[in-house]
Amino acid sequence: MSENTNQGVKNVQDYFGCNVFNEETMKNRLPKNVYKSLLKTKQLGIALDTDVAEVIASAMKEWAIEKGATHYTHWFHPMTGTSAEKHDSFISPTSNGKVIMEFSGKELIKGEPDASSFPSGGLRATFEARGYTAWDPTSPAFVKDGSLYIPTAFCSYTGEILDKKTPLLRSMEVLSEQAVRVLRLFGNTTTTRVTTTVGPEQEYFLVDKKLYDQRKDLILTGRTLFGAKAPKGQELEDHYFGNIKTRVSEYMKDLDEELWKLGIYSKTKHNEVAPAQHEMAPIFTTSNVAADQNALTMEIMKKVALKHGLVCLLHEKPFAGVNGSGKHNNWSMSTDDGQNLLDPGDDPKDNFQFLTFLMAVIKAVHEYSDLLRISVASAGNDHRLGANEAPPAVISMFVGDELAQILDALESGKMITENKDKEFVIGVEALPNFPKDTTDRNRTSPFAFTGNKFEFRALGSSDTISCTNYILNTIVSKELKEFADQLEGSTNFASDLNDLLVKTLKEHKQIIFNGNGYDDSWIEEAKKRGLPNYVSTVDALPHYADEKNVKMFEEFKVLTKTEIVSRMDILLENYSKIINIEALTMIDMARKQIIPAGLEFTKQLADSIVAKTSVGVNADAEKKLAEKASCLTNSILEATDVLDKTLIDSKDVTDPEANARYFRERVFADMQSLRAVVDELETITPENIWPFPTYTDLLFRV
Repeated sequence: MSENTNQGVKNVQDYFGCNVFNEETMKNRLPKNVYKSLLKTKQLGIALDTDVAEVIASAMKEWAIEKGATHYTHWFHPMTGTSAEKHDSFISPTSNGKVIMEFSGKELIKGEPDASSFPSGGLRATFEARGYTAWDPTSPAFVKDGSLYIPTAFCSYTGEILDKKTPLLRSMEVLSEQAVRVLRLFGNTTTTRVTTTVGPEQEYFLVDKKLYDQRKDLILTGRTLFGAKAPKGQELEDHYFGNIKTRVSEYMKDLDEELWKLGIYSKTKHNEVAPAQHEMAPIFTTSNVAADQNALTMEIMKKVALKHGLVCLLHEKPFAGVNGSGKHNNWSMSTDDGQNLLDPGDDPKDNFQFLTFLMAVIKAVHEYSDLLRISVASAGNDHRLGANEAPPAVISMFVGDELAQILDALESGKMITENKDKEFVIGVEALPNFPKDTTDRNRTSPFAFTGNKFEFRALGSSDTISCTNYILNTIVSKELKEFADQLEGSTNFASDLNDLLVKTLKEHKQIIFNGNGYDDSWIEEAKKRGLPNYVSTVDALPHYADEKNVKMFEEFKVLTKTEIVSRMDILLENYSKIINIEALTMIDMARKQIIPAGLEFTKQLADSIVAKTSVGVNADAEKKLAEKASCLTNSILEATDVLDKTLIDSKDVTDPEANARYFRERVFADMQSLRAVVDELETITPENIWPFPTYTDLLFRV
């Protein structure tokens, strides 16, 4: 083999994180005292001095300019569901008509974008325009497209939260405080901080851009509003983990490179279940960094796809009849000295600690399953949940058979036998060594324990992970606080801990379900257990402002009642707006494309009937087809008019919750009726007449 075989091949180690102002870059470019001060801020949450910020800003600017940046932007995550950015140049005029490149510590720490046009849920009027962005020094800045991106939080002039990052940062602080309290009870005197870590698996579809450009529904809504099933779907199960097509493989290669340059730990890539569906999974990182990186990942996915003549679809259900796309939120808790708190230990003391944190999660998920359901509620995700391709809308927990056996033994106080025929007494005296990775995964469970983490599988593919994680952090913090409050004054810690764990398990074990979540019998069983089943977004969202939820968020200063209500109203309005756009798109496509196609097909059949009849040839086939095509076209016209009238009437319903329910129960139902007749017409219309690419085109011609 030639020595030059690998010449030109990039070494990932050489360019990984090259566009990130990461710790290595900071260490090389900052004075030692400034670097240490910044590390304290990142690790301990200590505020930065203004003088330190000035030094960091200067070094960051010089580094960014070397990378080709001419602008900077405070990058934040408003309640739109996407990221936002306003770019300012580094230039500052001089007296001789030239410019210099400037960037101050003040500009680094705080920005002032116009906040008037971002959703506020009634927190502010349109004329109240001022908003502030505040630098999040725990999430690294990066250079992209000629600008220095500075991750920030976003709030109004009067201090109300207008973004999704601020409550996440607050929840992380709260969980750290309460988790450290619990660790002190177990004699841990070294841990000073506990962080939550997340690894969000990201599913997506790829379609050819030329075909995409011919579909108004994909362009305007991200999903196909019409489309008869292709003759072949996912029934052969041949796409999952199958050989990756060359074009897709080249896309994945470029995607990895772009993500790696931005310090994103893209680790796994493979074909998913549905045709044209794929998945990317990163390595775990701190929750707020993971949230930033996932938002960035979705943006980069779309941009890289265009370079390959493809379009990346992140909608939860772009195609009916095949699996939609989710985002699996793998969540855990880790100490600053490297201990995973959801990793079973090697001795009884460690196992009791593990069980304490596990029981806090069990109790949290049971008491606040409504909030977890709310965290994944969206118009797009309503198409997935409970559809035998994603977890049901009922929130439950999977712990596996062996851990369930240990929990049962803990509750009963009876002896159990380990695999090596060694008996252990469950209780204060001893606990067995917990076997790791002996539990099968349960793809039907919304919230599954998978060895040393929990996998929350209910998120939609286009969702930000911030909401799910600030809710998860806060509800677990609440339970850890209760545990610490009860045990800190204990005179017999081991006995009191055992009693607390047993009591907690008895009161909350109904949230644990290790069976098939797709089975209809589970829904009935869940009802008997008292577990809520919020089938749709409209059913779930009003519970955001339930008294127990408001009380918890306000106790830990993560959100105020006003902020909770505003978020609820924003999400309800967003739901209505999405359905409204989809309905208007359907009406437009029906009137301008589908009905004309039906009329053209009927005309061609009529012409054929006349031609055949004039020469005495039987035209029965044409007559049957013409009658069916004409009937379906008339039905489409009628269904379109009905949907149009229903949309007009929606304007009379002004309350956000009532309006969202109207769109769910009336508008969406009329949309389904229109789609049914359109899809039937597609099955009999020749491809040269049908006005846009079919499912066969979209799913199998990448």
